[in-house]
Amino acid sequence: MFITKKHIPRRTFLRGVGVTLALPLLDAMLPAQTPISRSAAAPKTRFTAIWAPHGWAPLYWNGTMPGAEVSKKGADFVLGPTHAPLEPFKNQLVIFGGLDSTSSMPPPGSSGGDHSRASAVFTGVSPKKTAGADIYGGMSIDQMIAAKYGQDTLLPSIQLGIEDPGSNTGICGWGYSCAYSNSVSWATPTRPMPHEINPMVAFERLFGDGATPEQRAERKKTRASILDAVTRKVATLNKNLSASDKSRLGSYLDDIRELERRLQLAAKASSDAPSLDVPFGVPESFDDHIKLMFDLQALAFQGDVTRVSSLMVGRDVSLRSFPESGVTTVWHSSSHHGEDAKRREDYSKMNRYHLRTMTYFLDKLKKTQDGDGSLLDHSLILWGSNMGNANQHSHVNVGHLLVGGASGKLKGDQYISAFGNTTANLLLSTLHIMGVDKESVGDSTGPLTI
Repeated sequence: MFITKKHIPRRTFLRGVGVTLALPLLDAMLPAQTPISRSAAAPKTRFTAIWAPHGWAPLYWNGTMPGAEVSKKGADFVLGPTHAPLEPFKNQLVIFGGLDSTSSMPPPGSSGGDHSRASAVFTGVSPKKTAGADIYGGMSIDQMIAAKYGQDTLLPSIQLGIEDPGSNTGICGWGYSCAYSNSVSWATPTRPMPHEINPMVAFERLFGDGATPEQRAERKKTRASILDAVTRKVATLNKNLSASDKSRLGSYLDDIRELERRLQLAAKASSDAPSLDVPFGVPESFDDHIKLMFDLQALAFQGDVTRVSSLMVGRDVSLRSFPESGVTTVWHSSSHHGEDAKRREDYSKMNRYHLRTMTYFLDKLKKTQDGDGSLLDHSLILWGSNMGNANQHSHVNVGHLLVGGASGKLKGDQYISAFGNTTANLLLSTLHIMGVDKESVGDSTGPLTI
């Protein structure tokens, strides 16, 4: 521990013209000779909710495919091919099978609309069937967590997405409002939270707080960094920091500058691209796009700009393809594999690729020091869907996973067969892990034993 009389408050910001820069946790923020767990700088648990449409290849997810078996837990916990990319994080990983997304099922006596109820995934509430303004769903668990902890950070939460709701990547039919498929984060049953797909806009919101449109335009024109506005203040701060704190702060600022550089390249590439479907500033490559979104979340967590985020990896009836997975067919049609063995295997490869993209985020969190551990040690990530076997539009046996240390509250190395439980039971358990005391959420019947 760095002992100094020059104590810096945890909530310290460097402010410049149109810039508010939060700092990572430094040793100088710890009162001298005070254990970190008993100081105001004690690390807080961060939470990320990630949603992907179209479910999984269930035989592979649940490990019942010959050669793809998944054992239960402990030392014999073995990952199948779909989950293989998560092997480095297995000690902080819990995979769930058998959960039923009852809130995503059609109302009694009706059918259809299976691709119009994404809002149910983190609320556990069946949305009201309406195409008008009288929408009604539920409050999502990310917003419940943000309601408890968000007052301590610059932003209560951030909502990110990959696909543009306005470019025909999703549908809202069968009498359901588009609001139900455009957002998985709901602040109230009538207030969906918009998801930002442009990483440059999200970056400005996180680090360029207070900037006017004119200031942002001038920065883009001169290719100036937001860090230029706080250079002198960084130099002044460094005079009072230990060598280790200077190194930690320098790495954090370098990461921000590198992310800004990549965002500028993405903006230039999108402006030069012939495709009219890619908004300015949004990378055409899915791989580049999602990595930028994960970088934004990691830096926001590191600087304690926010402790809660959500990410929509895609939208229902997605026409995106993922050649990096080794499969060239589009997402939605791949999920309708007709139970053909080869096409089902191809879909499992796409599933594996999506989980592989998340390992970029997990690795970054694992390598980032946060008090007495890493950011991954102090984070909880929930990845879920609201479909089990999309080939049948089935909402039973829906795969989910939790990963991260959750500040010591998640026991990893487990596959949990949760047949007879709703996905809302997992949502309730997640709230309890995050310290949010709720007796129920959505259509939950009780918490899971994790």
